[in-house]
Amino acid sequence: MEVLVNWFTNTLGQHISREMVIFIISMIPILELRGGLLAASLLNISMVKAISICILGNIIPIPFILLFIKQIFKWLKKTKIFRGLIIKMENRAMGKSDQIKRYEFLGLLLFVGIPLPGTGAWTGSLIASLLEVDIKKSSIAIFCGLIMATVIMSIVSYGVLGNLIH
Repeated sequence: MEVLVNWFTNTLGQHISREMVIFIISMIPILELRGGLLAASLLNISMVKAISICILGNIIPIPFILLFIKQIFKWLKKTKIFRGLIIKMENRAMGKSDQIKRYEFLGLLLFVGIPLPGTGAWTGSLIASLLEVDIKKSSIAIFCGLIMATVIMSIVSYGVLGNLIH
């Protein structure tokens, strides 16, 4: 993840503001809020400013995933080009869905909130949609998980990492 964050920071940073860089990073699957906060720390953006930008960037795609991803996947699976990729994405997401199936709200909150590889708001939203978890319940769980991930990643990015690079 660190390599991707550095690449985006160096490449985009030449053309757009530092704040826009972390906003875009926060919207990208895999990187999401975790990558945005890491990049913000590397770019010396204040933690308070970075948190609001990264949360906003990470939240924007979530309603679209919850509402439309099943229809988009259904449509894409009809094409020869995307069929294999979509099936692989669905299988990968469903392979991580055990705790969400079992505990639903709490499972989704923890899945999004504990910043481990392969977890986060994008994958949590995809799993919630594929499992047909109630949209109101899943939205609240994802938002709470996002807040939890923000606290953890702020401590890591601005506490631990901040002490190492400053």
